[in-house]
Amino acid sequence: MKRLRNIFDSLPNNTTTYTAMYEGQLKYVDPRFPDLPPFVDYNPTYYSMDKIGFEITHTHKLAQSKPTVTISIPCDLLAGEITDKELKCAAADYYLREFGNYISALNEELYSRSGNDKEKGHYYICNPDGEVLIRNSAYFSVCAQKDYKNGNNSYAFLLPPEELPEPKQCLCLKLQVQFPDKNIHKSKKMLCKDLPEAVNEFIMGININAYHRALELFKMQTKIRAWLKNSEYCAFIANGSILPRMKGSQLPLADAIPFCSTPDDEIEIFGIRGMGIRKGVTVITGGGYSGKSTLLDAISAGIYNHSIGDGRELCITDESAITISAEDGRCIKNVNISPFIKWLPTGDTDDFSTDHASGSTSQAANIMEAVDIGAKLLLIDEDRSATNFMIRDHLMKQLITKEPITPFTDRVNEMYGKRGISTILVIGGSGEYLSVADNIYMMDEYIISNVTDIAKDLVYLSAKEYTPEETANWAQCRNLTSKNFSPYPEGSGTERLEVSDLGFIIIGDEKIDVRGINDIVTPRQLDAIGFILRYIEISNNDLVIDVKKRVDDLYARINTDGLDFIYSSFFTSCERFFDLPRKSELYQVINRMRKTKYSRLKT
Repeated sequence: MKRLRNIFDSLPNNTTTYTAMYEGQLKYVDPRFPDLPPFVDYNPTYYSMDKIGFEITHTHKLAQSKPTVTISIPCDLLAGEITDKELKCAAADYYLREFGNYISALNEELYSRSGNDKEKGHYYICNPDGEVLIRNSAYFSVCAQKDYKNGNNSYAFLLPPEELPEPKQCLCLKLQVQFPDKNIHKSKKMLCKDLPEAVNEFIMGININAYHRALELFKMQTKIRAWLKNSEYCAFIANGSILPRMKGSQLPLADAIPFCSTPDDEIEIFGIRGMGIRKGVTVITGGGYSGKSTLLDAISAGIYNHSIGDGRELCITDESAITISAEDGRCIKNVNISPFIKWLPTGDTDDFSTDHASGSTSQAANIMEAVDIGAKLLLIDEDRSATNFMIRDHLMKQLITKEPITPFTDRVNEMYGKRGISTILVIGGSGEYLSVADNIYMMDEYIISNVTDIAKDLVYLSAKEYTPEETANWAQCRNLTSKNFSPYPEGSGTERLEVSDLGFIIIGDEKIDVRGINDIVTPRQLDAIGFILRYIEISNNDLVIDVKKRVDDLYARINTDGLDFIYSSFFTSCERFFDLPRKSELYQVINRMRKTKYSRLKT
């Protein structure tokens, strides 16, 4: 940090650019050639204790006083190297949460009731909720080590070849530092003293036992997921899980009733007892405020692993699950919705497009797109669905003979029988699903019971003649073309990308409404989707785009190179931290683009 302190000492108090800090000029002296003049290089990585690197880069051109700092800590200073690729996610998540406590302490010291962050300074770091995700804010990378000794000012003496350190696996933690306006002394203290001291305290305070508990939990979650894939179950909820959330947060509700499986559905997986939800059609019912939607939300949350203390650590769900709802007004492009909508006055339902879908056509499209991207479990809450899409009782069927909508009740068994797609539904106001469900559960004050036999008896007593629908065509016959699939607005030579907190991605000429995509669980996933979409667009040279291959190739590179390479500092309104979304959420965003064009496949 000596070199960085010298740079700050050379800056005027009213600077707004910090150019020298970002450049990191070094005049290298090679002891092997003492007669040669020093050669100049630029290296904006500064070292604490000669081991811990602080790489300082621009966040973007409008945030010169808010640099991004990537701290690289050799793993031999922590709990050791991580060789298991899957465990890196859990280890980085644990370290990020722990380091966040030290950053919070620094911000408390800076806090004052008067003045904003630009006046008093602030540290920004990713503060995750319960999900354990791949992030660009905490990851592992093999990093070069310091290969010089500091001289006076910006001079540095290269180490001889025999003393050069080998690259090391490092924990990389990314944060942003907001410097206070016109206060070089305080800025220097924040970056050169307070932050390195916090890093040292973090290293010294690592709780090895807690770290290993986090890794062991992740291993158990991974084993349960692998077991589910080859079992008759689509979800598992461990006994003792805390499902309700505190109002306005994702923290577990204090004094909540712990979940307890019904006796008939209790199973044991690797020594963990809990409730297994079988594949097929499952209905969760109950009165108002009984906990049925809370249970479905916990099942939905189970697509991701959760950290210790979340309460849903061992709620594990098929990773392909997609939450389905009605989405009035969404854009639909060339989607086959004929399994649910037989005909429409405005066009062909096996190649349906609209800029403003109704509740029923949007829900039909959401399901068909989920089928197309490989979902094996659909999660549906009656309260977020279109009533006329979900049900049509026998009396209405007799009264209305010319009805274009085939209700979901008439297709849900076929989806499982023909396509292997299970469904879990929360139903409170209609008994129509009792006749098609394989298992029926009742929630009463957050206590679950299996009422399948009781419900089936009621169905038998009120049974009416039922005529099954013809087998549906579930295939999509469309290819995305490159027309309008670009981050450049028409007639402009400048890219456009904005990600709004209100739930919109603005890219090129598109304003994509993503509010109906229920499984985007963090704002950082939304930011990542914006940059991923932009990367796919700028790297495309094909007239007809193989979207699946493009996405698979990109995720393979993310798996190898990390998530951060998709970032560009050109976009000044976008945030810096990313959480990796599933591919399915990216597909859903592409499906909501209004300007794109599709070509029809011949069948």
